Amino acid sequence: MYKLDVKDRKILYELDINCRQSNAQIGKKVGLGRDVVAYRIKRMQDEGIIKAFWTAIDTFRLGYNVYRIYINFDYLITPDIKKEIIQHFCEYKNAWAVLTVKGPVDFDAVIWVKDIYEFYRFWDKTLDKYDEYLAKYFVSIYIQASDYKKSYLLFNEPVNSNRLLYSIRAGGKSVQIDEIDYKILDELAINARLPLVELAEKLGCSSQSINYRIKNLIKNGIIRAFRVHIDYSKLGLQNFAVDLYLRRYKEKKAIIDYIQHNPHLFCLN
Repeated sequence: MYKLDVKDRKILYELDINCRQSNAQIGKKVGLGRDVVAYRIKRMQDEGIIKAFWTAIDTFRLGYNVYRIYINFDYLITPDIKKEIIQHFCEYKNAWAVLTVKGPVDFDAVIWVKDIYEFYRFWDKTLDKYDEYLAKYFVSIYIQASDYKKSYLLFNEPVNSNRLLYSIRAGGKSVQIDEIDYKILDELAINARLPLVELAEKLGCSSQSINYRIKNLIKNGIIRAFRVHIDYSKLGLQNFAVDLYLRRYKEKKAIIDYIQHNPHLFCLN
């Protein structure tokens, strides 16, 4: 477990809200000089606290549907077969997240597809090959997701009561983008702090053109935030996912309102 002071935590908090803001901008908010901010970010990267900088993309705006697959493996499954199944999901080009978890389910995958038949083909192929190793499974459809500012990083520091960072929702009109825009999203998805000049060089465009395109992607609601991936285990923290099944659907709004006030909540979907 690594000990971070208040300034480090404030830097992480600001990076998670917008990791493309400059070190000078972050410094003004946390009360440090630009070079000190750069040093602290580099140190947290070297120590593995900061794993990556990523871009939150509203795939609904690009015309994608989002499916989540929950799986319980058969108790007789061998480690090699389990590894093969996980690799099968990891290699699928439309897989966004592949997770092994502890709890009521063993495995969880999130799939993005524009065509429901594309999902059917993948899932049908999966069951055809691995059905005998799956004790139970079910599929859910993402309709809405909300992400919240990580105010728990600030301990007892005063926090704005509006913790919502962004929400995405299925439905609505999709936005058409071209190949260069997709390439920009590809690059920023794995390194959201990639300097504009380097991004322009990679794509063979001018910095002005790339900057204009990024602003348009933000304006059109495709890019929702530039964020930081934190290894919480190094901070002595753990992530827990809670799936709620409601007996009384009418109480859904009251439950959501209650959950949203928990300062440790960072995602609700």
